[in-house]
Amino acid sequence: MNVKLIAMGKLRDRYFSDAFAEYEKRLSAYCKFELIQLNEERFSSDNAPRKEIDTALEKEADVILSKIPKGALVISLCVEGKQMTTEEFSSLIDKSAVSGRSDICFVIGSSYGLSDRVKQRSDIKLSFSKMTFPHTLMRVIFAEQLYRAFKVSRGETYHK
Repeated sequence: MNVKLIAMGKLRDRYFSDAFAEYEKRLSAYCKFELIQLNEERFSSDNAPRKEIDTALEKEADVILSKIPKGALVISLCVEGKQMTTEEFSSLIDKSAVSGRSDICFVIGSSYGLSDRVKQRSDIKLSFSKMTFPHTLMRVIFAEQLYRAFKVSRGETYHK
């Protein structure tokens, strides 16, 4: 199975990048995992007007959509998405593989989220919580849950 994570921005804090790298290493036993980090759009100020944010999200959408493999199952992580248990998430990944879709592409937006165009292209919108997380931390949470989902799928124990 090929799993891509398209994420806006770079992991700059070492504690996030070290944690992500650990799960990336663990995932290699279960899938071909690839992280695609894209540059976030820059803003004129910390209090950018909504129009500037929307324009930036559309520019980011162009780049995100160009990186999605043809035929891939696309799952965008966004607050308004469906919440799942770990077991349901694991089942979703299993069903994708069984249905012949061996490419799954997850998308994490920038600090302002994702454009509606990316969300509309998504087969599934997934939320890990009703709470808001920094997009850099979300990568670590996502990688851990993906690893856990593969462990559940194989009936392997996962020590907490």
